[in-house]
Amino acid sequence: MRTVIRQAVRLVLGAALCVLGSAALAATADHTKFKELQGPFSSGEEVTRACLSCHTEAAKQVMATRHWTWEYENPLDGTRLGKRTMINAFCIGDRPNQAFCQSCHVGYGWQDDSFDFTAEEKVDCLACHNTGGYRKLAGLAGHPAYERMEYPPKSGKFVDATDLEWVAQHVGATSRETCGSCHYAGGGGDGVKHGDLDSSLNAPPRELDVHMAADGLNFACSECHKAEEHVVPGSRIAMTAADPHGPIRRGQHSDRNPATCQSCHGDKPHKQSFLHAERLNAHTDTLACQTCHIPAFSRGGVPTKMAWDWSEAGRMNADGKPFQLKDDDGHVIYDSKKGSFILGENVVPHYQWFNGEITYSTLDTVIDPSAPVPINTFHGDARDPRARIWPFKLFHGRQPYDVEHRQLLVPHVATHALEGSDTAFWLNFDWPKALQAGAEANNRQFSGNFDFVDTRMLWPITHMVAPAEQAVACQECHSASGRLAGVPGIYVPGQDGNQLVRTLGWLAVIGALLGVLVHATIRILTHKRGN
Repeated sequence: MRTVIRQAVRLVLGAALCVLGSAALAATADHTKFKELQGPFSSGEEVTRACLSCHTEAAKQVMATRHWTWEYENPLDGTRLGKRTMINAFCIGDRPNQAFCQSCHVGYGWQDDSFDFTAEEKVDCLACHNTGGYRKLAGLAGHPAYERMEYPPKSGKFVDATDLEWVAQHVGATSRETCGSCHYAGGGGDGVKHGDLDSSLNAPPRELDVHMAADGLNFACSECHKAEEHVVPGSRIAMTAADPHGPIRRGQHSDRNPATCQSCHGDKPHKQSFLHAERLNAHTDTLACQTCHIPAFSRGGVPTKMAWDWSEAGRMNADGKPFQLKDDDGHVIYDSKKGSFILGENVVPHYQWFNGEITYSTLDTVIDPSAPVPINTFHGDARDPRARIWPFKLFHGRQPYDVEHRQLLVPHVATHALEGSDTAFWLNFDWPKALQAGAEANNRQFSGNFDFVDTRMLWPITHMVAPAEQAVACQECHSASGRLAGVPGIYVPGQDGNQLVRTLGWLAVIGALLGVLVHATIRILTHKRGN
């Protein structure tokens, strides 16, 4: 009973702190009254200039972050990852598809190498701070619609012009919707890439995510990913695998990553009965919190892509036209312009060791096509004290590579929507043409001799945290063929061991108990004789 009361008190206090924090951050100004925001505005850049008239340092701060540069120097090997070299197993690469991919950039107009990364007015304040009515369209290089337009081109569908004055006058704090407008939609659609980030988190029930539950704590992304000077902590690019410390107190300055589970809960968070709590807390020396508390991903009704085969692109219907196939739930599983997909929901993660170090394949990497090519590699093993067993989405791809140079290739598949191409794609199933254009845009040689190779890519799972009562049950790991089967370097009681030895052990335990019982019985029956 006392345990239940303590848990209830912690929940109430947590909710109270959340409410007080939200109240403290309430707006102190009515932006509808600002003369600078009355407009009229004909472009996003004009809105930014108005914002900067008060928020004088904001653009400089944004321009110092990866949200702006899209670049990262890997401390493990010095590899510079970013616009020219980064590659993935989904849409494959940013260049030369910039006008399409950069719809998620926090800037305006990045569609080629002429983009000025020093121009402060190019920073898009509205992308993160709008409270509705704002949408950056794919193919417009980060711009919203400035006039009513047919979109996608030749589709017969129209998008109205964005009311920039209204959006600018109603800016606010970041939200799940603003963060999700990009992070949900990576890879070409809702939930495609991550598996634990999709639109179901905009208003999730408690069973989907205890932190973001609309009828619970109702956390925005910024509650954990709390930015300072627009630097947002907690990135899959540079992750903290283990954080064996207590919680970070409010107001305490720390060089630790504030987006880890331990920064709030500490590394010994379990408070059940003493023996049970000690047993669970001992698991934190081996397991990431997410391993037990995210039993499955893609649980909100939005499927995630588990595999993508680009080599299947180009098949036509009986009329010689591109087509799509859908599963029984209406989800696309084949698209002539992209290839075939395997989708998943309620997926049990792949588990492996991770010590915080990651290496990435790039356009410069020489691959071995005789085996699946790792797009990224998460390092760590049981001997490394920095490593924990983490849950991942394991994604399988099949994508083009240069047979002679043995390097992965990026096709040119998307162009500027205003150029009038059919739904912004112009691959037209001419692979040599698309690969040659992609190689030229990336300043790479292309031999003209290409094939397709299997790839694999890992995505760490860290959202969709289930309620404690729905965490992974003990027997799901401590049983034959349990969840951690195949993870090297560990012994899992109930899963591992020799059956004969296990039987002999139990016989020994039972024999010892019988011995104790017989001894106790004899003592009880004979205790008066010694008086």
